[in-house]
Amino acid sequence: MLKKYLNSSKHLQRLVLTSFVVTFACARIVVLLIMTRDIPDLFLHIGGTHVHHLNYGIFLLSAVGAALLFTTPSKQWLSIIAITYGIGLALTFDEFGMWLHLGGSYWQRASFDAITIVGGILLLAAYTPPTHWTWRRFAGAILIVTVIAVFCWRLSLTLPSIEQKFLPTLQSIENLGPH
Repeated sequence: MLKKYLNSSKHLQRLVLTSFVVTFACARIVVLLIMTRDIPDLFLHIGGTHVHHLNYGIFLLSAVGAALLFTTPSKQWLSIIAITYGIGLALTFDEFGMWLHLGGSYWQRASFDAITIVGGILLLAAYTPPTHWTWRRFAGAILIVTVIAVFCWRLSLTLPSIEQKFLPTLQSIENLGPH
């Protein structure tokens, strides 16, 4: 019974991770295509105000919370709720920099950092064993955490040069694009 529950839990965690990564990638691509005017303006504007996609994420996360608090979802609905949760997380954390700096650029480093951290946590949750820790599994988890930490550290060293090269272009595209 416990093994079946753990397998089900891992399945849901992997659905969250997958929907998070796919949604983040799609959101970034769509925003870039809109700002470069390669696709039409799909942004929602209400009374001249651009509704950012972090708001959609907040509504989705609120719906997930309500569904889990006020219902007893079936296994099929749990999968849908897991996917919705991953989508909501990605839409919300993709614009994390705007939480900190209202009116700031979409291309803020804080948003990228937040996505990296949340994605890493979801990856660990989805692929590390939750119970029956042995020294071998513990060492594997430590290795995974170390690899992710080194990757993030190395990425943080290279991002300033990448930012210097591409950020002015992205910001000029943002200034030209509809929003």
